Amino acid sequence: MSTKALKTNVYSLKGEITVPGDKSISHRAVMFGSIAEGTTQIKNFLPGEDCLSTISCFQKLGVKIIRKDSEVIVSGNGIGGLKHPEETLYVGNSGTTIRLMLGILSGLPFESRLEGDESIAKRPMTRVTVPLSKMGARIDGRNNGEFTPLIVKGGKLTGITYPLPVASAQVKSSVLLAGLQAEGETVVVEPVRTRDHTERMIKQFGGKVERTGDSVRVLGGQSLKAAHITVPGDISSAAFFMVAGAIVPGSDIVLRNVGLNPTRTGIIDVLITMGADIRIEPYEQEKAAEPAGDIRIQYSSLKATTIEGALIPRLIDEIPIIALLATQAEGKTVIKDAAELKVKETNRIDTVVKELKKLGVNIEATEDGMVIDGNQNLAGGTVSAHGDHRIGMMLSIAALLCEQEVVLERSDAVAISYPGFFDDLYNLVQA
Repeated sequence: MSTKALKTNVYSLKGEITVPGDKSISHRAVMFGSIAEGTTQIKNFLPGEDCLSTISCFQKLGVKIIRKDSEVIVSGNGIGGLKHPEETLYVGNSGTTIRLMLGILSGLPFESRLEGDESIAKRPMTRVTVPLSKMGARIDGRNNGEFTPLIVKGGKLTGITYPLPVASAQVKSSVLLAGLQAEGETVVVEPVRTRDHTERMIKQFGGKVERTGDSVRVLGGQSLKAAHITVPGDISSAAFFMVAGAIVPGSDIVLRNVGLNPTRTGIIDVLITMGADIRIEPYEQEKAAEPAGDIRIQYSSLKATTIEGALIPRLIDEIPIIALLATQAEGKTVIKDAAELKVKETNRIDTVVKELKKLGVNIEATEDGMVIDGNQNLAGGTVSAHGDHRIGMMLSIAALLCEQEVVLERSDAVAISYPGFFDDLYNLVQA
C-alpha cells in the first residue's frame, strides 16, 4: 500500500497539460480491434492498469497485441478467431473489461473463466448476465452468477429487445456486443441516454448500428474490419484539473485535446451553471469519430446548484470531484438520482462523504446522492483512496485547499486511469 504526502496551501495552478487518452475509448478500441479482421492501429491509448487488463485478456484469447507506450497494434482475425483461453481471464479492477467481455464471450463456442480483484468481487454482474442469459448465454458464478469468479459457456445467441433497468453504458455495450453475434436483431432501450462510444466504434469498424429515440439496435452476423483509432484525451481525467482551476485562487489552466463527446460533457455543463470561467475551443474534425478540443479554466466565484435526472449519466464518474467543487460554491449543492455510485469501485456516495468529512467538510449522504454545504475551509488530515482512482485524485485536488498536511493512503490507485497524474498536478503548482 502506497502513501503520499500531498502539497497543501497552494497559491495557484498555472500552465497547460495534455491529459491521457480516454479510458472508455481505449478499452473499446482494443476490444473491437481484437474481434475485427485485419490490423488495427490505436494512437494515444491510455496505458493505465484497467486498459492493460483488457489487453492482457485478449492476448490470452489468442490475439496478437503489441504496445509501445501509448501506441497499440492489434492483429485481429475476426470474432471467430478468438481462441479458448488456457487460463483465467483476470480483469484486475476493471468493470468495463469484465462487463463488455461477457458480451463478446457469450457468443463464442468455448468456456471462459473471469475474475478480478477484491473490488470487482463486490460489484454486481447480474445486470449484465441477466440480459445475456435471455439471449442464450450460459453464465454461472458465485451467488448464482451475481459475483465473480464467473464461468461463461458461449454458444448460439438470439437477439432480444431489452429495456435497461438502470442507465448503464456498460450493460448497453455488453448486450450490443452479444447482439453482433446473435441471430436476428438486438434492441437496447435506455431510460436515459448513456455514453455512446460503443455505437460510434461499431460504425468506425464498418458495422451498422441504429438509434431511434431511446432505442439502439444492431443486426447479428456482422463482420467488422480493422480501423485506425486516435483516442482523444479523457474528459473524466480532465475534470479534476477543470475543478482545480475553478476553485484554487489565481489559477489559469489550459487542457489540450480533451474528448468532447456530448454524452460525456455533463461536467462542463455543471461548471457553466455554477458560474465557472471556462472556455471551450473544439477542433474541426469532420471525419473524427469522437469530437475533441481545448479547454481553458480560470478561478472564479461559484454558486451552488442541483444535479439530477438525465444529467447524471453524463457525469457519473465525475461526481466525486463535483462534490469537492461544491464545497467552494456559495450555497447548498444537492446531487440526486446517483444511486449507481454505490456499485462503482467503491460505494462512492459513502466513500466521498467519509473522506471529505476527515478534511472538515460539512457533507451528508442521501439514499441516491449527497448534500454539500458551500464556502467551506478544508482542514488537513489522513485520508484514503480506498483503492478507487477517482477518490484518490479528488482528495489530491482537495489537498490544494488545505492549510495543514494531507496524507493520502493507497495513492497507487490513481495509476488505474491516470499514471502521470501527480507529475501533471505538481507541474502546474505555483507555490
